[in-house]
Amino acid sequence: MPKNVLYVDDDEGLRALVTRTLGREGVKVTTASNGDNALKLIAANEYDVIALDHYMPGLDGLATLARIHENPVHPPVILVTGAQDTRIAVAARKAGAFDYVMKDATGEFVPLLFAAMQTAVEAMRLQRANQAAEQEVREARDRFEALAAERALLMREVNHRVGNSLQLIASLLTLQSNASPSPEVKTALADATGRVLAVSQVHRRLYTSDDVQQVAVDQYLTALVEDLRRSTTEANSLSQLTIKADPVSVNPDRAVALGVIVNELVLNAVKYAYPKGQGPIRVFLRTDGADAAKVVVEDDGVGYGHKTNGSNSTGLGQRIVSAMASKLHGSIAHDEDHRGARITVSFALSPPQPSA
Repeated sequence: MPKNVLYVDDDEGLRALVTRTLGREGVKVTTASNGDNALKLIAANEYDVIALDHYMPGLDGLATLARIHENPVHPPVILVTGAQDTRIAVAARKAGAFDYVMKDATGEFVPLLFAAMQTAVEAMRLQRANQAAEQEVREARDRFEALAAERALLMREVNHRVGNSLQLIASLLTLQSNASPSPEVKTALADATGRVLAVSQVHRRLYTSDDVQQVAVDQYLTALVEDLRRSTTEANSLSQLTIKADPVSVNPDRAVALGVIVNELVLNAVKYAYPKGQGPIRVFLRTDGADAAKVVVEDDGVGYGHKTNGSNSTGLGQRIVSAMASKLHGSIAHDEDHRGARITVSFALSPPQPSA
């Protein structure tokens, strides 16, 4: 219900009638005789609703309405006129009037005006509540986006620091390997270096990516293969190491598991596939449906049935591969028909959802 209204009319009798009638409803009515005086009152006071007579000397109702609308924050305006001309009503609506009321000299229009004022005030209340809610949503969204950006920046910084630390560990392992006279120690340290670098590559990719939630596995494994070429003590055996990868993205934890799997399988092929020399080692990353993929590591070497293939192995690499495949909720398959060794690890791109 309106509490404080402005009624603008050049008819003194109607101003008094509106003031008296609405006053009985508990409404405070301020009046003005023309548009200029009305604009001065509006500039100095706040009103719940404004009623404007159309025909007035000087600024008429439409001109005064236009001036009121120059201020983006204004109360609703109702145009009042005694002219039986629908074109005025159309013009008032186009000019931004909330409503249009036909007046008469006897004052019978005042209840209609009061009802229009009530409707206008309620509509304005709802509009302002909606605007306030929208503003609150925008502010909440802006806060969320700012927090998300800050979190992403923090995660990149953390990944950068973790990546640097892992690179340092890999360098220390390499120094220790170079300093050791024992071939067994050198091999063990080289294996450890590869495992560290497999994890380090994930953090490096997260640091240089705009998305800290996903890792492009195809790019990651390609970089990992390059790391293996540079870091292994048997680099000559990796001269024929190749990789072909479909575009695949997973979360960082799953990427780490995949990197460790590829690292172990490649190093196993380096050690045991070609006891008399070297040969091709191929890595594949292939999509397998909408939400699945598989990693394949194969060689054309002696195969699993040969007595030299893994005869000196501690089994640690196989246990690591099995553990990482379990982490992926994946499966491991050995192709017995392949001329050498072919190991396939199949997995879902997204981790399974916990049961309710």
